[in-house]
Amino acid sequence: MPVSDISEAREWYCSILGLEPTFDIIAGHLCCIPLDNNGMNLVLDSNIYNGDSYFRNPTFHFNTDDIHKAYQFMKDRKVELVTDIENGHWFNFKDPDGNMLMICKC
Repeated sequence: MPVSDISEAREWYCSILGLEPTFDIIAGHLCCIPLDNNGMNLVLDSNIYNGDSYFRNPTFHFNTDDIHKAYQFMKDRKVELVTDIENGHWFNFKDPDGNMLMICKC
């Protein structure tokens, strides 16, 4: 995920994922945030950010059991919400660098 400031991105993503931002910043521009115990990671990289390389469509989605609770959680944190809850199952939002992400009820 291209980010403009690796430290700020680590803080933001950890805050919405409910994780402590203790993950190392590697080589001054990379941070791998583990998402599960099977090796799935979210990789943040400030070396690939160029100011306009954000994604206009969701690059991936986070799962939730309660879409309304997830929507309110993001709204309370003043995350930029792009859509309302659509079809009772999903909504899009942006990270601080404008990357489009989704939360989906599974």
